[in-house]
Amino acid sequence: MDTDFSESMGPANACIMVLMGQDHAVERRFWAREKSTDWWDRIVLQVWDDSQWLQNFRMRKGTFMELCDLLSPALKRMNTKMRAALTVEKRVAIALWKLATPDSDRSVGNQFGVGKSTVGAAVM
Repeated sequence: MDTDFSESMGPANACIMVLMGQDHAVERRFWAREKSTDWWDRIVLQVWDDSQWLQNFRMRKGTFMELCDLLSPALKRMNTKMRAALTVEKRVAIALWKLATPDSDRSVGNQFGVGKSTVGAAVM
């Protein structure tokens, strides 16, 4: 049971629950987890040559960058106080990778260092 009785029942009822031995600590979770983006940031963008881009994304890096420039007005997002927005390049790469492979949203998200819902949003 994940209910925090002290918040839902009030302090008086929470004291009763403690005396009866029916309370328990609730584990708090963060809404975002730190994920690695090394594969995209360091390997794909900096190390891959055109043949690797062609093999994996079905286009050369130059073509990919032109596509990103064309899509930028529609896909550009602003940073917020809570997190930095994904770059247009990363959003396009996520969508292309998902559409080009049979990988699940979770697998693609792990590869790019984003959540599975972000993968779904990038594809849409």
